[in-house]
Amino acid sequence: MSDVSGCVLQVTDGVTGRRFALRIEPEHAGWTLHRLLERYLRDCPLDELLSARRITPRSAESLRAVQDYVYAVSDEGTLLDVYPGVEFRQGGAPVPLDGAPTAATVRVGDADVSLIDVAVDRLNAGYDRNWAGFHKRRWDADADTYAAFVRESLERCYGPRAVELAAADSPAHARSVLLALASRVWESHFENYSRFTGRMLTYKTGDETVRNISEGAGGICSEKVQALKFLTDRLGLPSRYVLAGADAAPPLPEDRLREMLTTFDFRFSKRYMRYWQHVALVYNMGGEEVLVDATNGNIPFLFLEGDDTQGLLRDEDKRTVPVRMALREERFYYHRVDQSIVEDLYFAMEGWIEDVDLMQVFDNELGLYISRGYYVAPLAYRSDAAFERLRGEYAAASTGAGLRCEITREWTLDTTLGSRFASEEPDAAAAVWAARDRLIERFDEYHGTGHDAGLVVVELGADA
Repeated sequence: MSDVSGCVLQVTDGVTGRRFALRIEPEHAGWTLHRLLERYLRDCPLDELLSARRITPRSAESLRAVQDYVYAVSDEGTLLDVYPGVEFRQGGAPVPLDGAPTAATVRVGDADVSLIDVAVDRLNAGYDRNWAGFHKRRWDADADTYAAFVRESLERCYGPRAVELAAADSPAHARSVLLALASRVWESHFENYSRFTGRMLTYKTGDETVRNISEGAGGICSEKVQALKFLTDRLGLPSRYVLAGADAAPPLPEDRLREMLTTFDFRFSKRYMRYWQHVALVYNMGGEEVLVDATNGNIPFLFLEGDDTQGLLRDEDKRTVPVRMALREERFYYHRVDQSIVEDLYFAMEGWIEDVDLMQVFDNELGLYISRGYYVAPLAYRSDAAFERLRGEYAAASTGAGLRCEITREWTLDTTLGSRFASEEPDAAAAVWAARDRLIERFDEYHGTGHDAGLVVVELGADA
């Protein structure tokens, strides 16, 4: 924008940090905030603004996200009024919707620009998202991409029969469509690296995860579940979330989980948090329940029916699933749950839990990438003593699990295991390599400046 002058509206969401900027008509600069937001946020003519180069594609993507933070949505996907509790600020001071925000003159390149800079304050807003309307809006915003994902998933699984299956309308055909989509999601990378590369989204919605998979990456378990639900909701395949976790035996502590989502106080809550360590879906297919776990990351692909499903979900004599997560084997319990708990958890992870990206990598021990063959994790440290302590912990854990492990003080894959990983999975290795700078930046934001990072590569083995 070095050769652009005029008036720019910039809006930043205070929870997620997502920001967009666009050039507005100079005569609109004196409008009230309500009128400005209606014209340039709620009813924004994005295609027109993109064609006129008044907004960048990256900024337009952020604008769509901010729309969903600010405005309620109908079942049909139409944006309605501002959510109760949402406020707007300039320089920390509140700006009423019926007031006119101020503009400041800033220098951009060789031009002076009048900048209206507004922050969205959602700290007093609640869990009010209409998920059906939200998903419909997101699908309609890029319908060709998502329809292509469905079509390609069917073609990968069934070849020439894909067209027949897509057009059919029976429980048997619906089951085949579900299996194809679940397989495609499961096959994608189980990864955290995309939090620190590309769009650098700290937590992806279902539609964002589908796009990420389309581009060759993936997500973690909860993101992949949301991606599958986003697709199957559109296709009219009803499903419900189930929660799962290691050693999370019944009963499910729903009241305690709700309390944590209200207070965000996770101190002394480790015994409860394991109950939402993992998410899966249960589908109603012609009156029969099908449990689908398509997340990967060394969690086996589950597509269970009949007694196999009921055996995991009933509280009496509940069965478990053996899971090899990175350096240890665990037994996962699956639980039915009030859907609002999972929906609110998803909403919280999109921004209310500010360090959710770091939590997934470090606290939840998911690292940057897990496949059948490898576990790759960052090792962040600020001193020689800290590095040696962490190195020793990983080495001991790997030895205890009977796994080969190589640890480097620098961010390098120039080791025997690292080179093998890079050779066998070059796309994942390139993404891990690219994640370093942003990951250290985020770690410094929450734990103080001055960190460096090395890499841990563990060979899990093809039968892990």
